[in-house]
Amino acid sequence: MALLVVCALLCLSFWVSFYFILCNLNGSRSYEWNCRLVTLVHGILAVCITAYIGYVDGPWPFTHPGTKNTPLQISALVVSLGYFIFDMAWCVYFRTEGPVMLAHHTMSILGILLTLWLGESGIESCAVLFGSEITNPLLQARWFLKQTGHYGTLLGGIVDVLFVLLFVVMRIFVGGTMLYCELISPRPRFFIKCGGVAMYALSWVFMVDIVRFAIRKSKTWHKQQRGQQETVSANGHEGKKD
Repeated sequence: MALLVVCALLCLSFWVSFYFILCNLNGSRSYEWNCRLVTLVHGILAVCITAYIGYVDGPWPFTHPGTKNTPLQISALVVSLGYFIFDMAWCVYFRTEGPVMLAHHTMSILGILLTLWLGESGIESCAVLFGSEITNPLLQARWFLKQTGHYGTLLGGIVDVLFVLLFVVMRIFVGGTMLYCELISPRPRFFIKCGGVAMYALSWVFMVDIVRFAIRKSKTWHKQQRGQQETVSANGHEGKKD
């Protein structure tokens, strides 16, 4: 356990150092810009590692929840633990996030700590981490497109559609299947199952916000389409008069 604490502190130091290096390199950018770069790097790294764990190293999380942690699973969780502690502290200090995101970070930290302390259920924790972070690059890309004035382009629309689809598939459908497998299995501890239910409930809270966003986006798109049709129609009538 002492070794895990040291590794977690080292990972935390790495993410903090990485952030300050980015701040020095991108002095003209905001603190949030550099923090989101850290978030983007962690998201890509976490997805790659946990995908390898789930699809190659094993075991399969849907059939073997509650099994003993492997060294690779522990490494992935410790790396993410250091990141979540850094990002949680950053969000609290700069007051950039609401209670829902802070609750997500808190549950992620507590869930990883519990998994490391028990020494089991690492595979489903990595699966949850994969499902949570796979939409992260798209979320950060959306923010960077807004900051650079390219959100209103076709690329911005594609990013939005992919984000919504990926969130629904991974966090709701795949996540729901994972939770079901977790709950019916006799191996995982009760507290782990409670954590799974809490994370899935939080996914539905995010889902409500995403549905509201999708409705607003759809209405805006339809208004733009009607405006363009009216403009074309008006130009056509003017041409006939001429």
